[in-house]
Amino acid sequence: MVQSADDAPPRPARRALIFGLKLIVSVGLLTVLVRRSDAPRIWDYVRSASAGWLVAALAIYLLMIVASAWRWGLLLAAQGVKVPASRLTESFLVATFFNNFLPSNIGGDVVRIADTAPAARSRTLAAAVVIADRAIGLLGLVLLAAFAATAARWSGHEIVSAALLWLAFAGSTAAAAAMLLAPDRTIGLLSPLRTLHPAWIGPRLRQLADVLTRFREAPGPVLSCFAGAVLVQALLVGFYAAVAHGVGVPVSTWHMAVVVPVSFLAQLLPVSVNGFGVREAVFSYYFSQIGAPLEGALVVSLLGAGLVMLFSLSGAFAYVLRRR
Repeated sequence: MVQSADDAPPRPARRALIFGLKLIVSVGLLTVLVRRSDAPRIWDYVRSASAGWLVAALAIYLLMIVASAWRWGLLLAAQGVKVPASRLTESFLVATFFNNFLPSNIGGDVVRIADTAPAARSRTLAAAVVIADRAIGLLGLVLLAAFAATAARWSGHEIVSAALLWLAFAGSTAAAAAMLLAPDRTIGLLSPLRTLHPAWIGPRLRQLADVLTRFREAPGPVLSCFAGAVLVQALLVGFYAAVAHGVGVPVSTWHMAVVVPVSFLAQLLPVSVNGFGVREAVFSYYFSQIGAPLEGALVVSLLGAGLVMLFSLSGAFAYVLRRR
């Protein structure tokens, strides 16, 4: 028997159900990992943490936010949209807060779109730039992971296939290049979507073609944005490496450059609450493969996430000031 639309659970109930399932996954994975670890050893890591190194980690994270805002500004400028760097940085801080304290990681994107839509005079254009920023960031993430996995392979510790990462990067780059070089063909492939709502989707597809054309005509900002994406991911690796050093977990920077991007790729799967549990599982598996302690993996992953959440409270402060 097919369930009718009227019989379907209301939207709030459906959202609550999905959130409950994600919470079960996160709590379940964390429970299993903690039970397999030595609790006193976890406490020893936390108790011996260096405040100086943790402050350094927060400083690196701040640099990452500034670099992310700069990268976003490059894409906006390529579309002829001028927004002050200070405004973009403040918006990114607020977005970071929403990403960390809402059940999904798209709340921050909504903030960024809303903040730049007035200057762009189009919510569709603002959304397209944010999506492009996300896509380029993902390319930078995969590239850094591929380089690090190759270095780890040369050292005799290939845990993640470098060839697979390079293949993913090559395929994604080819797809992105095809979209930019042939915007009309891209829109043609998307044209079946018009049947869903011709009056709404049609104009937005035409606007998307204009966005892709302007990006094609401004390769410099797009390539600079990609370089910025690699820098942002390198700073994120540096953040976690500083956390690991601060708690005395002996893991090389090259290994951190593999596990951090891979853990973020795993967190793209919408199966947990803000990546909790999934991130720790990836860290734990990778650390076990290189002979590092499970307790160290849990401390680095959870402490890093805790510092990010602490830092993102600055976004809440910026949001309150904005509302006033």
